[in-house]
Amino acid sequence: MTLARAEQASRRYGDVLALDRVDLEVRAGELVGLLGPNGAGKSTLINLLVGLRRPSSGRVELNGRDPRDPASRRQIGVTPQETGLPGTLRVGEVVDFVSAHYPDPVPRGELLDQFGLGDLARRQTGGLSGGQRRRLAVALAFVGRPRLVLLDEPTTGLDVAARHTLWDAIRAFHADGGTVLLSSHYLEEVEALAHRVVVIGQGRVLADDTVDAVRGIVGVRRVSLVADDLPDLPGVVRTERVDGRLHLLTTDADELVRALVTARVPFTDLEVRPTSLEEAFLAITTGDTPSGDAPTSTGRPITAAAGGRPTTV
Repeated sequence: MTLARAEQASRRYGDVLALDRVDLEVRAGELVGLLGPNGAGKSTLINLLVGLRRPSSGRVELNGRDPRDPASRRQIGVTPQETGLPGTLRVGEVVDFVSAHYPDPVPRGELLDQFGLGDLARRQTGGLSGGQRRRLAVALAFVGRPRLVLLDEPTTGLDVAARHTLWDAIRAFHADGGTVLLSSHYLEEVEALAHRVVVIGQGRVLADDTVDAVRGIVGVRRVSLVADDLPDLPGVVRTERVDGRLHLLTTDADELVRALVTARVPFTDLEVRPTSLEEAFLAITTGDTPSGDAPTSTGRPITAAAGGRPTTV
């Protein structure tokens, strides 16, 4: 069942085209990562899906209806990039106020404990740290037991421990059958949480598939080893040395290793692994692909994995 959908949705702000004919479906039970650099159009897309903005062209649906229809928003939770909280209200009072809008809210103590805020119920929100305010803003998206939660950069400003607490809460919600659309520019966050990744750049969908498939779009692997000097090797896209290790991006890891052995290069601690999501993301959004076939507006589908969603860009 599709909970949120955009069909050829575009949005202009004056002369600026923030979204350009975007197609997206979020189905029940999915945990989707919406990934892209700042200014890519992620927040604009979320604003369209929750009815805060109207598309300039195309259409969007939320629970099968127009997102501006209040009935379509009754079973969603949203945390925007910035949330204003009344500084004189206590944390518990803010939760109680939001809870009063729902017929069966999550109990206050349970919600606060889940997001690591249990000992702050009596503190005024004006006295919270930036990270504590952010966790409270995210917690409020879950208070009404929503079917779909849309989170726009939820962990901005959080330290490592607080980020992992929030990740655990999101995973628990998803494990209980909840659906999540998570926008982030933290690559490790999307890699840690999402089952499906949608990459947006310059207002267009550049890739839409699993994390592994998005990595595979780039078509390279990383070969790491310890060695002094290397001869010219076949298929090497990029070389870097970090903390005494050489990292080689290559289009053919097997051929590269065979060439190392044939050339009798003295090396140790060889490691071959797929590219990281960060490397794939940079290649997709900057066009720095090994073959030079950068994702451009040529109409070429770049999602190729079995079971993936072909995306024409």
